[in-house]
Amino acid sequence: MLLSLLNRWIPFATLVLLSLLAGCLESTMAAEPDGILSRAFVYETAPFPSCHASTMAEGKAGLVMAWFGGEYEKHPSVGIWSARLVEGKWTAPVEVANGNQPDGKRLPCWNPVLFQPRAKDGGEAPLLLFYKVGPDPETWWGMLRTSTDGGVTWSEARRLPQGILGPIKNKPVQLPNGDILSPTSTETPTNPSDWRVHFELSSDMGQTWTRSQPAASNPEINAIQPSILFHSDGKLQAVGRSRSGKVFETWSSDAGKTWSALTLTALPNPNSGTDAVTTKDGRHLIVYNHTPKGRSPLNVAVSADGKDWKPVLVLENEPGEYSYPAIIQTKDGLIHISYTWKRQRIQHVTVDPAKL
Repeated sequence: MLLSLLNRWIPFATLVLLSLLAGCLESTMAAEPDGILSRAFVYETAPFPSCHASTMAEGKAGLVMAWFGGEYEKHPSVGIWSARLVEGKWTAPVEVANGNQPDGKRLPCWNPVLFQPRAKDGGEAPLLLFYKVGPDPETWWGMLRTSTDGGVTWSEARRLPQGILGPIKNKPVQLPNGDILSPTSTETPTNPSDWRVHFELSSDMGQTWTRSQPAASNPEINAIQPSILFHSDGKLQAVGRSRSGKVFETWSSDAGKTWSALTLTALPNPNSGTDAVTTKDGRHLIVYNHTPKGRSPLNVAVSADGKDWKPVLVLENEPGEYSYPAIIQTKDGLIHISYTWKRQRIQHVTVDPAKL
């Protein structure tokens, strides 16, 4: 009798268990926020334990990603690593730059920035990889490598001119006349109040540069790592990280030659990196940590005018560090976002802007 009951109960229990598992899977799949088309780690394993500061560009052969990786931030082992999206899969990470010096000493690398400009003459321009080398942000210097095959191979590294750092974390923009405008900044780790935003402008595809800086703000706002947005009236807006609890902004009416004093937006900022982009339909998206403290959650907000921002998407909200995002829009109109995932991996998320 007992054996008969067990024979009847076990198949029923199995069906119930399978139904519950299917329900959990369906619930998990349905939990992905509306607008997110895909998400995946750029790599599962790598020859380094720690990573940070990812950057993306759409090169001639597709999407290219870079970040810094090594033992830990500031360690001499830290180099610049890269991967390419080929047929829907990321290639294995390869080191494309390091801090090896002529005297045999190795210094850490920092904050790579990829940028694919258009050539002024209508031809093909090389993919640019900016990065920093040095013991710390107070003493680092700017470096540049170029690629003519979409990030498969790279030129020899060259140091940027004295006083020019290149884009400090976020991508440059190319103005209607073809000039390249880099958002950059300086910081003094020993004096956190000495943070200064500035911009570097090149009219010859990065051979020479001039600097401009926002007017002094009152009270003083200490900020770094700007991103540049375009407005329909021709104005430029820069937004980014500050030590004042909010995302900062500054505006230019003369193509980046001069900038207004820094002011604060309504968006919170826990002294963590952000990135922003103007989409093809004229809206503005920013990726940031919507919290006064810590680096979770990681969010996306949208604005029609760069002034009134509406949070529309939560990328991460679990405990941990989700930080230093990068955001671009590719030729097909999709939005791509990358960010540091717990200093262990780089996460890549694809978003449909029509759903934001």
